Amino acid sequence: MEIIPAIDLRNGKCVRLYQGDYEKETVFSDDPVSIALRWQSEGARRLHLVDLDGAAKGELRNLDAIEKIVTAVDIPVQVGGGVRSLETIEHLLNLGVGRAILGTVAVENPELVDKACRRYGEQIIIGIDARDGWVATRGWLQQSSTTAGELAARMIGLGARRFIYTDIGRDGTLTSPNFEAVAELLSQVSIPVIAAGGISSVEHLTRLAKLGVEGAIVGRAIYTGDVKLTEAIRSV
Repeated sequence: MEIIPAIDLRNGKCVRLYQGDYEKETVFSDDPVSIALRWQSEGARRLHLVDLDGAAKGELRNLDAIEKIVTAVDIPVQVGGGVRSLETIEHLLNLGVGRAILGTVAVENPELVDKACRRYGEQIIIGIDARDGWVATRGWLQQSSTTAGELAARMIGLGARRFIYTDIGRDGTLTSPNFEAVAELLSQVSIPVIAAGGISSVEHLTRLAKLGVEGAIVGRAIYTGDVKLTEAIRSV
């Protein structure tokens, strides 16, 4: 299982939110590039970047920080948050981003997902962000009438190759992942799933590995020191 450090970008800074609440923000660094280099030096083989401003506004707002990180590191980077057009996907991939994450458009514009999956294949990830089982969109500020399972089935039909499943209620809380929801999604799909939300110990990571997820995105826990990245990678 791959452990993927998260770097959430807001106003050019590296931050973490509590349950996706923009009013509950903790700034961990004014220099996201140094954070990216730190996680790389500690053994990360991939980075997960989210443009929080972009997720709320509908277009990338931290492109400068994203470009600087991609240029600075030697490991693949995946980017989400405000990726809602084929032009944006192409721009990110041309910058050197390895994977583009589609979340809101998976619910609101499945035709775009269809085109993106056919054009870019493995470079597209579908982000399924759920609160109490219901998919949320637009930076988690709006709740849809679609369940995580329904969205997954629809996206597989459009050619999706990989999912990131985030439990919003657990994200940034340092409690525990929603193992039941992750297991349920894994039982419904036959493509790789990356889990996120609530991870706060190496034990959580080993349990996710046993469930069969391809990867786990770790955010607040590696910033607070609850999870030591090198130790976690060694353990898993």
